[in-house]
Amino acid sequence: MNAPVRNGSAARNAVILPVDGMSCASCVGRVEKALKAVPGVETASVNLATDKAEVRGSGPIAYRTLVAAVEEAGYAVPATRTELAIEGMTCASCVARVERALASVPGVAAARVNLATERATVEGSIDAALLVQAVEEAGYDARVVSGGAPDPATAARKEAEAAGLKRDLLIAALLTAPIVVLEMGSHLVPVIHDLIMRTIGMQASWYIQFTLATLVLFVPGRRFYAKGLPALVRLAPDMSSLVAVGTLAAYLYSLVATFASGLLPPGTVNVYYEAAAVIVTLILLGRFLEARAKGRTSEAIKRLVGLQPRIAHVRRGDGVVDVDIAEVVSGDVVEVRPGERVPIDGEVIQGESYIDESMITGEPIPVVKVAGSNVVGGTVNQKGALSVRASAVGDATVLAQIIRMVEEAQGSKLPIQALVDRVTMWFVPAVMAVAAATFAIWLIFGPDPALTFAVVNAVAVLIVACPCAMGLATPTSIMVGTGRGAEMGVLFRKGEALQLLKDAKVVALDKTGTVTEGRPVLTDLGVADGFERSDVLALVAAVEAKSEHPIARAIVDMATNERLRLPDVSRFESLTGFGVTAEAGGVRVEIGADRYMRSLGIDVAPFAATASQLADEGKSPLYAAIGGRLAAIIAVADPIKASSPDAIAALHGLGLKVAMITGDNARTADAIARQLGIDEVVAEVPPEGKVEAVRRLKQAYGRLAFVGDGINDAPALAEADVGLAVGTGTDIAIEAADVVLMSGSIKGVADAFALSKATIGNIRQNLFWAFAYNILLIPVAAGVLYPAFGILLSPVLAAGAMALSSVFVLGNALRLRRFRPGVVPGAHHKSDDGEGRASRSSAALERSAA
Repeated sequence: MNAPVRNGSAARNAVILPVDGMSCASCVGRVEKALKAVPGVETASVNLATDKAEVRGSGPIAYRTLVAAVEEAGYAVPATRTELAIEGMTCASCVARVERALASVPGVAAARVNLATERATVEGSIDAALLVQAVEEAGYDARVVSGGAPDPATAARKEAEAAGLKRDLLIAALLTAPIVVLEMGSHLVPVIHDLIMRTIGMQASWYIQFTLATLVLFVPGRRFYAKGLPALVRLAPDMSSLVAVGTLAAYLYSLVATFASGLLPPGTVNVYYEAAAVIVTLILLGRFLEARAKGRTSEAIKRLVGLQPRIAHVRRGDGVVDVDIAEVVSGDVVEVRPGERVPIDGEVIQGESYIDESMITGEPIPVVKVAGSNVVGGTVNQKGALSVRASAVGDATVLAQIIRMVEEAQGSKLPIQALVDRVTMWFVPAVMAVAAATFAIWLIFGPDPALTFAVVNAVAVLIVACPCAMGLATPTSIMVGTGRGAEMGVLFRKGEALQLLKDAKVVALDKTGTVTEGRPVLTDLGVADGFERSDVLALVAAVEAKSEHPIARAIVDMATNERLRLPDVSRFESLTGFGVTAEAGGVRVEIGADRYMRSLGIDVAPFAATASQLADEGKSPLYAAIGGRLAAIIAVADPIKASSPDAIAALHGLGLKVAMITGDNARTADAIARQLGIDEVVAEVPPEGKVEAVRRLKQAYGRLAFVGDGINDAPALAEADVGLAVGTGTDIAIEAADVVLMSGSIKGVADAFALSKATIGNIRQNLFWAFAYNILLIPVAAGVLYPAFGILLSPVLAAGAMALSSVFVLGNALRLRRFRPGVVPGAHHKSDDGEGRASRSSAALERSAA
């Protein structure tokens, strides 16, 4: 990484910063001087060749302070990111400790730890070895991994862990069953009690239970003591510490009762081997179910990775050879056979076929591909054979970028997590304090046998507490929600957008390329009596073919699509502000606005009704005269995308205001708004004015989401509370956005909003359950219901409840995998805003998610 591995406190007090902008020795001197001026810095050494500065101090040095010093000197410190796989975390308290350990390393700007993914993301310029060392000193294991795909070593470890849990669970269950029969059967079934007393006797029964319980605790249950007791010694107890202390308390009490009963007060000689053994077995069951459920939360990433072909058929010389995908380089020609997945991103140079791109766009309809078409790696070729020239391979492919985006979003923390982080840091120590208080109160004030009550209730408190549920509540929902979004073609580049999007009150849409197709097409062609449409279009297109105007291009495209033969053109002339004229096929053709026709003495009144209708639709009509006679009225416009009406209706169905921001003229913009039922239009906005328009809308309505696709949309995307980029747009717009809509359709906007609401709702359900569970059951386990109702919570029942708590949270999060986008049932958007907007009713968002 950045520096050689160092040991000891000196290394922990050293920071290595990358510095951008240095060009000479004087730059080095300025940076060193600025760093040495920071309080606490003893030495600062800057290397021009490596563009790095090494700073050492007498104690830990604030990373942000060093960055500020470098920036004040006129240079920059680029942010770097390190990914760590963390092993050994079991609950939210573990997450808090690892985060605190990482944050304490000098040079760390931010550290985020995710219990569900078992990953840590660290920002700042630090030696990765120091990060690993900090995690190990906190009692956990860490490895540096690369982002963008699941780590094979982590996947193998999780599989081995699940197999080990299954094995240990079976062993524990087999050993625990006889203990339950001997102890609980003796209490609950008189026949079993009599049989034990007549045969082996109670003391022998206790010896058997002791033997079996010892095996349960220290063979399959050893994981709790190996982790929990050292954490307790470090004064950093976690979930395993609670289990270890609780089961050992029950076990040791039983041990005294079995082998040294004289040490206990009269009436308190009882054994709780079955409680200790059953607790271990039930918690192993919970961990096993939790491991299985955790594996399912990351299935979206696994499926995406599985879409990457491993072999490509590459042209080499005169033949085609099969090579590993890692050996394909940009420029290679790859053969894609029918039914195969496209291995790389590239351009079709030969062949014709249909490609299923649903894994990228969420749209199920295959797309035709011919020479010149672009294809994306991971998509499925249908029936034809294609030859594709590779343009992006490996980590540069769209699929690799999607995996990276999803993984980063899954590892992020939402603002809603802040409360959980504050609570969980102190949760386990607080539970242990409550257990100690429970023991003392029952021992002093409890009925006889007070010692028995004290031990049993204190153990119940330790066992019933579940920080696991609190730690898993948010990250599992984020993982499943963002993964489901990726399957639908909605990529959350930043996890925070999941929460912010839910609270948006207004959606502002860019017009060109977002609401509309982004390219002019011939929308209307009305011909006068005595003229044939095809003849008029051929003559007009022949003349316009000589023009570079976008409107001309649209007319020519229509004629080309209709396979019309264009006559020869001569004497072409462009009249600025009026139109064009030429001879086509020996006939004089004039094309232009109404003022041009009037200058030629041609009356356009026959098309007055058509012109009025076009004006209402925001279209500016053109006229064509052939041989000195009025022949046609023509309109060219940027057509509304077919998906836009349903998408905007869906946004209204979700209770959102919809605005449109455009540089187009107000009349055209208002016409489009009337057709689509858009609530507010901000028209004739220059590119640099979009940011100000976004600010005004935010002030008027509150939190705002902006949807755009062009380079000029990037500042507005960044200014909005949540920026959504249409995936067919520019890379700059996508980089500035929080959410990327891969389908290129604004239908995905409503999907993103609906998914945001569903995910945050799911998180709140999980947090409510996790907190309510602990708030209610810890007092019950302590015995608060005993004075009034005589109710106590058995440690065995406490263990079952604790095990099920985490499983409940994970199961609830997994419901998001079945999420289907749509409109809130019964929701509608009321009509008329006073400017002639047509009434709108909600409509279901019609789509088929992949």
